[in-house]
Amino acid sequence: MKFEAILFDCDGVLVDSEPITNGVLRELLEESGWTLSPEECMRVFVGKAVRDERVLIETNTGRPLTEDWMAEFYARRNTELKARLTAIAGAHDAVEAAHAHAAQRIACASGADRFKVEMQLAQVGLMPWFDGRIFSGQEMPRSKPAPDVYLAAAAHLGATGARSLVIEDTTTGVTAGIAAGATVWAYCPLPAQGPALKQAGASHLFTHMADLPGLLAGV
Repeated sequence: MKFEAILFDCDGVLVDSEPITNGVLRELLEESGWTLSPEECMRVFVGKAVRDERVLIETNTGRPLTEDWMAEFYARRNTELKARLTAIAGAHDAVEAAHAHAAQRIACASGADRFKVEMQLAQVGLMPWFDGRIFSGQEMPRSKPAPDVYLAAAAHLGATGARSLVIEDTTTGVTAGIAAGATVWAYCPLPAQGPALKQAGASHLFTHMADLPGLLAGV
């Protein structure tokens, strides 16, 4: 089936931001009284908006999640991303292939805040492919794992969810894509994550973003 639209997640799919962002988050949580290992922090928070985990954070730190705390997180996060962020290997060729396959109907649909998404795409040279077609779950009634951001992106491109392909890397994101009625392919560089992604509904797993052009050529 040739897809009418191809919708990319951002963090962990287009940019290698998750270890950076989660490192900053882990440091701030530890300063607030909740100590997590890097692996635990990734497991708990990857694919999720920090604000959506307010109850969990407040329960484990014993402190309210204030706007000042969030501002400090954003400031530290942005500093580290500007210093260290790189694109996922093969992302540029993957996006170009998707753009050709879907007759330019591609979008970036992320659970992150718009500033972060736009900053990251610009920093790694991907913004020209997505300018004007960036959707933030934080601007929707519900963020991932709800389908809102993917439904909004598909509708903007004139496509239905059922004729769209979603590229994701987390169970939260895969769940959102499936709820939107889309086909979901999961970028899965770590084989141990594969079973959970398949259980969430991903119909295909691939380990290198450079594999996506070939996969698209086969549909």
